[in-house]
Amino acid sequence: MGERRGQPPGRWRSAGRAAIRVITVWAVSTLTLLVLAGLLPDFQLQSRDGDSLTTIAFTAALGAGAFGLLSALVWPLIVRALLLVPALVLGLLVFFLNGSLLLVALWFTPDGRGSAAPETAVLVAAVMSAVASATSTALAVRDDEAYRRRLYRLADRRRPRVARGPEPAPGTVFLQLDGVGHRVLRDAVDDGLMPTVADWLATTHRLTDWRTDWSSQTGASQLGILHGSNEDVPAFRWYEKDTGRLMVSNRPASAVELQRRAVERTGDGGLLTFDGASRGNLFSGGADQLALVLSMAARRGRRNRSRSGYFAYFSDPANAVRTAGSFVTETLREMAQSTRARLRRETPRVSRGGLYPLVRAFATVIERDVVVAAVMGDMLAGRTAVYADLVAYDEVAHHSGPNGHDTDQVLRRLDRSLALIAQVAEHAPRPYRIVLLSDHGQSPGETFEGAYGLSLRDLVRAGCGLPVPRRVRRIRRGHAPTESGGGSEARDAARDALRGALHRSVDETAEQGREGAEAAAVAAARAHEPLVLASGNLGLISFPGVPHRMTREEIDRLHPALLRTLAHHPGIGFLLVASEEHGSVVLARDGVEVPVAELADDGPLAVFGPGAADAVRRTDGFPHVADIMVNSMYDPATGTVHAFEEQIGSHGGLGGEQGRPFLLWPRDLAEPPAGIVGAEQVHRVLREWLRQNEGPQVPLEISPSGRDAEAFLPVDDPAVQDKRG
Repeated sequence: MGERRGQPPGRWRSAGRAAIRVITVWAVSTLTLLVLAGLLPDFQLQSRDGDSLTTIAFTAALGAGAFGLLSALVWPLIVRALLLVPALVLGLLVFFLNGSLLLVALWFTPDGRGSAAPETAVLVAAVMSAVASATSTALAVRDDEAYRRRLYRLADRRRPRVARGPEPAPGTVFLQLDGVGHRVLRDAVDDGLMPTVADWLATTHRLTDWRTDWSSQTGASQLGILHGSNEDVPAFRWYEKDTGRLMVSNRPASAVELQRRAVERTGDGGLLTFDGASRGNLFSGGADQLALVLSMAARRGRRNRSRSGYFAYFSDPANAVRTAGSFVTETLREMAQSTRARLRRETPRVSRGGLYPLVRAFATVIERDVVVAAVMGDMLAGRTAVYADLVAYDEVAHHSGPNGHDTDQVLRRLDRSLALIAQVAEHAPRPYRIVLLSDHGQSPGETFEGAYGLSLRDLVRAGCGLPVPRRVRRIRRGHAPTESGGGSEARDAARDALRGALHRSVDETAEQGREGAEAAAVAAARAHEPLVLASGNLGLISFPGVPHRMTREEIDRLHPALLRTLAHHPGIGFLLVASEEHGSVVLARDGVEVPVAELADDGPLAVFGPGAADAVRRTDGFPHVADIMVNSMYDPATGTVHAFEEQIGSHGGLGGEQGRPFLLWPRDLAEPPAGIVGAEQVHRVLREWLRQNEGPQVPLEISPSGRDAEAFLPVDDPAVQDKRG
């Protein structure tokens, strides 16, 4: 009875503080409206005949109150409805929707005194949301309960409050900086671009690199890291003859199937099965708390479906306006940077027009803000394990190159995000260890087509004697490629290889015709036209008309010039193809042919570094390896490769920094084994660290500390580094 008698006064005090906050925010918003009405000619709070100051103030108060209510009640419903449309569209509609709410709010003012032009309404609504958010945050600084509610609303967490048990074991936050190689991270730290990471390395963390599998891309690496197996993932995209499906790692249907296969193979749900959260990833890792997880994009349920993270974040209109403003700024920044690159005639360079500025802004602003907010909510909720992927650097590096002004800016902003996450950890109900890692690096270099004037698909079709574009026929006649970064000697060698392919294809087909088999050969060529796929500097050639993996002998009978054309091209490092005589073989220039079983690091793959032979041997055993696997050349002096797609920073195959990601961990965790090879071994390391953190597992009461606190959004704001590093 005593407890019950003690509860109402506490509730009344809480209600009183809430009422004071509402009144204060209302008053500040009213004052803001009055100031804006005085500054903006298209925004009015009085009738044409003029009104007294009291009437104008009343109109402003009514408009501010109506706008606040609509923002609190209607905005979340609008955002929830817009989960049905692409998130990119949601980001673009934020300003329009917020301005529309203001126009509706002004409709409630008496006698039509409140009015604004549509474009002015957008500006006024943005300022109102920002001011209301700042005021609310300032008032909540000393109110732990309000502070907790606001951050939980961002991450959509509703966990039961229970009595505290023993001192909780530390939780672990794994933050993946997509595409940031070990050398890029070291250089960024040395150059002062990432002071938070520099402080960690100086005080609390250690750093090492690890080696990816042959398929050095997020699909293979993250599947192995989160689920412990990336078996039978030969590339970012590949064709499966037995199912007739084209698998693409970043398509929801493919991600679901890859995750299902991994779980079936390991018999384990994944790294995050115990009280875990997966944020911004391709795969869930077995977590039950998901946001922006591709493999769960079609999953239903408000808390668990992939896009619920957008609702959690954008349900606060201030966050929506702030992020939308950053989105527009980033879009304009990309347009300016790409224009500058064209005017300066920078090389190598790829097209950055079309929708790319919007795609870049989405990856570097919207996804970052949503993922960071979700991670902060997870820590305040006391989650045991969180894995989040920040994709900003990878997206920009593909089009701007792995090193330079564009990517330096991205690294700076990522470091500020890390600082914010570390700062929030100080207010979490349990201690947290932050592990930083990447899934692969990026290797620079001009595209294959830019260097040699034709795509890999063109080269394959030429080698098969199939019709090729006019520009390829011009190369056969001796014309140089329109652009080149490969040097005259490489261009000449490439042209000679192509000429030979075209001449041999014609001559040998004619010979078959003299034997009476020309018609059959042409029919066979049409029936078995190759499917050419690109994954960075890794190319995959499949013949869908043949139900099994073709051997070298079969390919030579069907297309006598193809393998020689590819192996002798200066832009290609080596080929992997099955063989009736040797099992499988690696083919390279100058007639090099080595059975896979005999491959060693000092053979034709020596230029690609230690472990290349084992990586190729492992991939050769995959059920869905392509008929011909093609890895581009690699120049160890410059670190460059040639991507088979439009990327001047690429990853997906062997060669250079793309295969050297990093792992950065707190010093109080066990030292990982030296020379980590493959994403599956990284999974074992991370799982061991989670086991090391295990302790009494009890539900946690979520309440930030009683110290002064601040709202930790937006991520663009500067932040004080975590004192624990």
